[in-house]
Amino acid sequence: MKLCILDNDFLDPAVEPTYVGYGAMFERLLRQTGAEGRFDIFNTVKGEYPASFDAYDAVLLTGSKADAFSQEPWVLTLKDQVQALLKAKKKLIGVCFGHQLIALCLGAKVGRAPQGWGAGRMTYQWLAPELAQGREAVALLASHQDQVFELPSGTQLLATSDFCPVAAFGIDGQVFCVQPHPEFVEDYSAFLLNKRRAMFGEEKYHEFTQSLAKGHDGLAVARMIVAFING
Repeated sequence: MKLCILDNDFLDPAVEPTYVGYGAMFERLLRQTGAEGRFDIFNTVKGEYPASFDAYDAVLLTGSKADAFSQEPWVLTLKDQVQALLKAKKKLIGVCFGHQLIALCLGAKVGRAPQGWGAGRMTYQWLAPELAQGREAVALLASHQDQVFELPSGTQLLATSDFCPVAAFGIDGQVFCVQPHPEFVEDYSAFLLNKRRAMFGEEKYHEFTQSLAKGHDGLAVARMIVAFING
């Protein structure tokens, strides 16, 4: 496998020594599935991109604290890159911000969710059991205040919930996008929840924090990503 990871953020300095970055968190997760090969990480906020995407089997877009609909120059540059990759039919994986940006490039509406933040462990109905070894539900760790409001034209809805109707979508053999974070671990989610404790309020904060004890299916989704890349 030769995977290009476009890392779209910097971690808080308090946790950077432990987790390094979202790109590194994804490499760690995918290698846990037994995936072998080369993982090249580029930080798009710093303007880093490969000279060419041609040699890569797929391109993965990580999450970010930025909005996918932002007019920040680096986001607009990334959007241009994604549109070119879609046109070239390069395999794309998008997570959270990446999921939203790819949806935006496919013509869907993306914006602030009126129902507020999705955080902690959340459960989704999985609509493509053939991709998930027959499972009909997936639990993942979430952290987002934006959502994809409609299924992009020409895509298949893969996961949904009452809170997040377009939780995952795909185009067979070309696109695999998911809103929550398979790469997150409980301690990292707990750190993000603590940062936003005052904003959430005590009741929501405790609800989100207590949900982390139930475990999640990040590794199962990672296996789906590897199968998609190798497909």
